[in-house]
Amino acid sequence: MLIGELAERTGMSRDAIRFYERTGLVAGGRLPSGYRDFPPETVPWLLYVRTAQALGFSLAEIARHGEELRDAPDPADALSALLEAKIRTVDERMAELALLRTELAARVGTGCPLRAAGAVSP
Repeated sequence: MLIGELAERTGMSRDAIRFYERTGLVAGGRLPSGYRDFPPETVPWLLYVRTAQALGFSLAEIARHGEELRDAPDPADALSALLEAKIRTVDERMAELALLRTELAARVGTGCPLRAAGAVSP
């Protein structure tokens, strides 16, 4: 399938598809005319890539997980495990951000953002 049709079927721009091709997330061949030619399975894969990005996965994670999912005996179980791992990562990051927020709040109104409230100056 030509890049224009792929763009139409996925709702992505041709530039986005070219970017994914340059980064190795999709692979297409070339027709004798020089046009890019992508296999039909590229459509669901690109839709998966966009969904995974929206769920906070990096392109590197998506590429790595794509290989894992293709090789998994049960892709649904493997995907669930990836999502559970991402949830743990999000929970850890939320905890870090909560600590950061507490630290920032302690510095509000101290006259110096580098000194926590109640801290003794040197």
